[in-house]
Amino acid sequence: MERPGEGAGADAAAAAGAGALDAYSRVVTDVAAAVTPHVAAVLVRRGAGSGVVVTDDGFLLTNAHVVGSSTGGEAAFADGTEVGFDVVGSDPLSDLAVLRARGATPPPATLGDADGLRVGQLVVAVGNPLGLAGSVTAGVVSGLGRSLPTRSGRAGRVIEDVIQTDAALNPGSSGGALADATGAVVGINTAVAGIGLGLAVPVNATARRIVSSLIAEGRVRRAYLGLVSTPTPLSPDVAERLGAGRALRIVEVVAGAPADRAGLRPGDVVVTAGRAPVSDAQSLQRLLFADAIGRPLPVTVLRNGAMVDVIAVPAELTG
Repeated sequence: MERPGEGAGADAAAAAGAGALDAYSRVVTDVAAAVTPHVAAVLVRRGAGSGVVVTDDGFLLTNAHVVGSSTGGEAAFADGTEVGFDVVGSDPLSDLAVLRARGATPPPATLGDADGLRVGQLVVAVGNPLGLAGSVTAGVVSGLGRSLPTRSGRAGRVIEDVIQTDAALNPGSSGGALADATGAVVGINTAVAGIGLGLAVPVNATARRIVSSLIAEGRVRRAYLGLVSTPTPLSPDVAERLGAGRALRIVEVVAGAPADRAGLRPGDVVVTAGRAPVSDAQSLQRLLFADAIGRPLPVTVLRNGAMVDVIAVPAELTG
């Protein structure tokens, strides 16, 4: 027998749930409408992916693995615009590449700052896979500061500081936009890591530095260590001593890479590099530009409860 008010309460709860779902749907549809016009299908001889317009004068951002060794191709937008492009440069270590359209493109997307992202935050992935304009999926940020080996599998090729999300990605969505709830692009989708798992290169100060170098010089001289890491909290006593609460736990060391030659091991926790605290992958990545190549880099790790100092010599990423 229904108790007084029970039916009304259930109806109210259902209405509230429907309202929340409608609000979520509105955010996703608004973001999709704002971002889709700026995302192109990128077609090159060896395959296809997506790309995002990032400047008023026709520069697009995509993945290095999308363009591979291609020097040009075609970009097609949701409004029917089709334009040829030249590959200005690519950076395998970040999996970013810059394209320059040979004609008019839609205006640029609004770029955000991934450094403000938080785990659990809503994100929307927008791609243009194989010409299927406006391929949209939504999810949340499920991890930050991840690292992964690149698809080439070559020694030392590790993409640092990626965003992990449960927004499903189609393979052709690589190079597309990962946007926050305001429609600002905070990442460039880079890979499908598994069922229900996607990864994106963050749009932040480091990415902007890479893009500027690609536009100006066609390449980025990069140093690399060759390790895969994940953020980890430090114990209170270590955190107090170092003045930082987090560090990087090494998950994998690429055989023969500088990190391997320096004696770094899986399980080591990198607490400082260049005598500065390392709280996330970007802290380490900032140290690995041209001026670090061939120069000794002091690294302190926590290993089996003891602090261990090693000297790594970053090598230049080539080829």
